Amino acid sequence: MAEVKLHGKWPSPFNYRVIWALKLKGIPYDYVEEDLENKSPLLLQYNPVHKKIPVLVHGGKPICESMVIIEYIDEMWPEKPLLPSDPYDRAVVRFWIRFAEDKGLVIWKLFYSNGQGQEHKKAMKECVEMLETVEEHGFGLGEKKFFHGEKVGVVDITFGSILYWLDVIEEILGVKLLEPQKFPRLHKWIENFKKVPTLEENLPNREETLVFFKLRREKFLASA
Repeated sequence: MAEVKLHGKWPSPFNYRVIWALKLKGIPYDYVEEDLENKSPLLLQYNPVHKKIPVLVHGGKPICESMVIIEYIDEMWPEKPLLPSDPYDRAVVRFWIRFAEDKGLVIWKLFYSNGQGQEHKKAMKECVEMLETVEEHGFGLGEKKFFHGEKVGVVDITFGSILYWLDVIEEILGVKLLEPQKFPRLHKWIENFKKVPTLEENLPNREETLVFFKLRREKFLASA
């Protein structure tokens, strides 16, 4: 099999999307930790457009952007599929991926708000609206263990990269959005997600992640 390398940065949620996909598929790979303040020549060569991680390199060929990488992985290694085979189900999955990509970034808007004023309030409101939409309309959520069914799929990976980090952001900001009483289906889902053995073994350490983002928050506030 051609060599597989992942260029990433701990503890990026986009990086972990690809790690989870590779681990769930059982694909061996080499990991290259990047310093995003001093980007390596290889990263700039592999992703000259955005100059970002993650980048998957398979047989010397780079693939960029986390969700593009995951679709590539699923097509290249079709065993243990992460996407459904039915065309309609695939279309619904892509809808929720797009929703997560468009709306899920609001957690970082909240993280980089100053904790006061209209910007913070707006980000809080948008976060709650995003969670309410998924709770009420999420593809298969509540009827099944995961979005796709009884096994983790690409929609689970996408929302896992939002809600696991939201939990850290909530603690840093001293807010609580994902209340079990208000979002019972989402709360049950994230608990199921974290208990999947392959994922549990490959989640970023919560305390270390908390320290990392606390420092980042302090730097942001100091420069604001």
